[in-house]
Amino acid sequence: MPNAEAERHGGDLPQSEPKRPSTVRRLARSTWQFIVRQSFSSLTRRIVILNLAGLVALVAGVLYLSQFRAGLIDARVQSLLVQGEIIAGAIAASATVETDAITIDPDRLLELQAGESYGPSDDAISSIEFSINPERVAPVLRRLVSPTKTRARIYDRDGVLILDSRNLYGRGDVLRFDLPPPTADKPGLMERAFIAMRRWFGRGDLPLYKELGPENGKGYEEVAQALNGTPARMVRVNDRGEVIVSVAVPVQRFRAVRGALMLSTQGADIDDMVETERLAIVKVFLIAAGVMVVLSMLLAGTIAGPVRRLADGAERVRRRIRSRVEIPDFTRRRDEIGHLSGALRDMTNALYTRIEAIESFAADVAHELRNPLTSLRSAVETLPLAKSEESRRRLLEVIEHDVKRLDRLISDISNASRLDAEMQRQEAGIVDLHQLLDALIKAANEVRNEEVAVTLAFEGAPPEAFKIPGHDSRLGQVMSNLIDNARSFSPAGGTVRVTCRRLKDEVEITVDDDGPGIRPDALEKVFERFYTDRPNQSFGQNSGLGLSISKQIVEGHGGRIWAENRVAPAAARGAEAPRVLGARFVVRLPAK
Repeated sequence: MPNAEAERHGGDLPQSEPKRPSTVRRLARSTWQFIVRQSFSSLTRRIVILNLAGLVALVAGVLYLSQFRAGLIDARVQSLLVQGEIIAGAIAASATVETDAITIDPDRLLELQAGESYGPSDDAISSIEFSINPERVAPVLRRLVSPTKTRARIYDRDGVLILDSRNLYGRGDVLRFDLPPPTADKPGLMERAFIAMRRWFGRGDLPLYKELGPENGKGYEEVAQALNGTPARMVRVNDRGEVIVSVAVPVQRFRAVRGALMLSTQGADIDDMVETERLAIVKVFLIAAGVMVVLSMLLAGTIAGPVRRLADGAERVRRRIRSRVEIPDFTRRRDEIGHLSGALRDMTNALYTRIEAIESFAADVAHELRNPLTSLRSAVETLPLAKSEESRRRLLEVIEHDVKRLDRLISDISNASRLDAEMQRQEAGIVDLHQLLDALIKAANEVRNEEVAVTLAFEGAPPEAFKIPGHDSRLGQVMSNLIDNARSFSPAGGTVRVTCRRLKDEVEITVDDDGPGIRPDALEKVFERFYTDRPNQSFGQNSGLGLSISKQIVEGHGGRIWAENRVAPAAARGAEAPRVLGARFVVRLPAK
């Protein structure tokens, strides 16, 4: 069993091992693609980049730290000047020798032998050679300079270096050593790039600091001015881009300049403080940038994600993968995305409604055209077989009737199909219903059915109150259809009454006739396409599109239209069933 188990495991391992790296790699690739696709869309990138751009500009300006750096330099200069005055006073008080007077001992003159001369002692001569004694100055200089980490140099009146704090032992003895060769500490490529960047950021118009020899102290401008009795200061940068602040003060005793004290900062003294501040700012920037990226992605997620879903929904609507595609609903959001979602949903619903209406209209047109075409074809096919002249005449009458019916149908269908497009193209204006109805009624009474009169009345407001926004030609078409329809059902000697009333925010127009009225089950059907119910009229005399077109125009103006029957008052009819006095069509349109 152990061998079998080992063989089983040994046979399985070579098959499963190669799959693990591939699975992990595919998982990592799919995760990365998901992050790139979902979290870094074009809109997300723009939001993140624009938010970070302002932060980067702010941090770049702060990192430059011009004012902070200048403040540090000024503070350092003042500190060195005060420190230099103190050190120079201490040196002048304890470490200088009198060189302007020679002391003669009278007793020594008496002891002179013939041929001997008397002069200063060897100690005096050594003291005369130096205006400042380095052995006496060194301990004082070490105690005063060491705690400040400042480099101090003392020059005599000729500008020759006497002491340098870098060359002192711990107890103040003078240390001298050879300088290393210039190529000993040559910086590498990365360090040179860093130095170049630092010099570009920090130098500005500052002069370059150079280390002069011990005999060339007057080559420093501040030392030359100090030897003339005036304190001076200079700010330079070395070849590493580090700021060097130096001050020089005269060493005086009884107003006589004995030498000059030069104090200077170490190479990276000020730059280290500036870089420390910069590092702190960079840390704050990284934290702020991380927070800003997260917030930007969350913000973009609330914008880019819904917009992407809306775009996908619109694309599905265009392709019509299914019979009806729903746009994602974000209307619960009270912002622009919610408004966009609602607008797209309304547009899509209107589009589907229009498509369904077109399909239904096409089916109705095909059905209505089939009847006259069938009749026309039968008459044409039968005409050659007719044996008598009377039969031919009747067939020709049928053909003429069907042709007129087709012409009427095609004209009405064409008007109905162009209606929406024309209303969309035409600019809506202000329609004065008082003038429009008055002109229509006058024309109807003059040129049309003179057996049925048409009256007009305005109620509830002065004439200027009957103005509405819309298309005057289309509203005139509605009223003409309603008046013609009412006159066609009214008996001879009857009257069609048109009444216009001003309600609160609407204008109501009613058209009453004295006809037989409308069957209760047909009050809604009369507005359907190709519907007609005229028992007293031969078939094919009416297309059945007039009221349908009227309803379409009224609804296009944001109004309503409906039909109802006028009945006799209850007192007049007693206990009998309601007596229909005629039909009434009511149109309500929003007022200006």
